Amino acid sequence: MDRNQLCNSNAERGISITSLILVLAVLGVAGIFAMRLIPAYIEYNAIKKAIVNARQSGGTVRDMQAAFDRNADINNVDAITGRDLVITRDTGEPQISFAYEKRLPLAGNVSLVIDFEGTTDPSGVVAEADGASDTQAAR
Repeated sequence: MDRNQLCNSNAERGISITSLILVLAVLGVAGIFAMRLIPAYIEYNAIKKAIVNARQSGGTVRDMQAAFDRNADINNVDAITGRDLVITRDTGEPQISFAYEKRLPLAGNVSLVIDFEGTTDPSGVVAEADGASDTQAAR
């Protein structure tokens, strides 16, 4: 055996304390993001299911809004209400669309902003509310 092989076989192996701290910090930041994002996406999926149920309930626009509100109350949806839905009847069948912005505080004055939107329209085009362009211009 030569000297290099002997020295290498006696070398310690493992992770240093600095590497361990760095890995734990990265996992901690990823955990914070996950704890903030997962409830927002669960709420988004509840809203998508609620608009499908509201569309299936049929009736007038107000009936569909009330059906959405009932479903939203059951699923603890706070992001939007039935009045925030855009209901169109372009092809005779009612189509329901929604769009909203969710701000998730991360730390101090740092926030994550996510734009959610969805529709029951098979084309996937989200209808805009009549006053949406005026609201955007006022900001």
